[in-house]
Amino acid sequence: MKQPATIPVFERFHLDYCCGGNRPLGESCAEKDIATSEVLAALAEATGKARPAEDLSRATPTELIRYIVERHHAYVRGELPHLQAMAERVATKHGPAHPEATLIQRNLAQLADEILFHLDKEERILFPYIEGLQQSRENHAAPPSGCFGTVENPIRAMIHEHEGAATLLAEMRAITHGFAPWPEACPTTVGLYHGLDAFERDLHRHVHLENNLLFPKAIELEKEVLVAQ
Repeated sequence: MKQPATIPVFERFHLDYCCGGNRPLGESCAEKDIATSEVLAALAEATGKARPAEDLSRATPTELIRYIVERHHAYVRGELPHLQAMAERVATKHGPAHPEATLIQRNLAQLADEILFHLDKEERILFPYIEGLQQSRENHAAPPSGCFGTVENPIRAMIHEHEGAATLLAEMRAITHGFAPWPEACPTTVGLYHGLDAFERDLHRHVHLENNLLFPKAIELEKEVLVAQ
């Protein structure tokens, strides 16, 4: 596979890129009733140059939250099922000869369970509270109610969970020598390793936005709102 970045796209649309992947794209799409233009657009996005990082240092907490949810939370929820499906196939087929494949499957299952619960807590509890703080400051209203005392308490828990996710991915990177497929690895393995590398890079950006921008802004915002009461 000359373009590993395209493999997750074929996985997403359930198009065969391996044993039966020597057919015209239009023919494969027609067979599955998929618009070829939609697949081509996804392939172009996957193989195109990465867009420059946006400067979000001046964004409000609410703007940061919306960006994080729409860009990073959506990416995690969309990408994990494809990575897990590939990891299961690779572990089943190659686990006996390559034990690292089995460890990846196990680590990825743990990561999925933990990070999806983490995202849910942020979206249902922490993020609405932070948005409420911003509304309170803008409208000179009473602060929102929370079940956790100061916002620093859930933030501390979120940071700890970020570290746990990063550790699981770092372990996978270490046992694969930087997500480098073994010689003669099948396209599914190549796609899995490429996808894990991209997932880790997205997580680093995701965590940076929360730990270094959103959370400090939220802590300062809460102090401002409480002092104004």
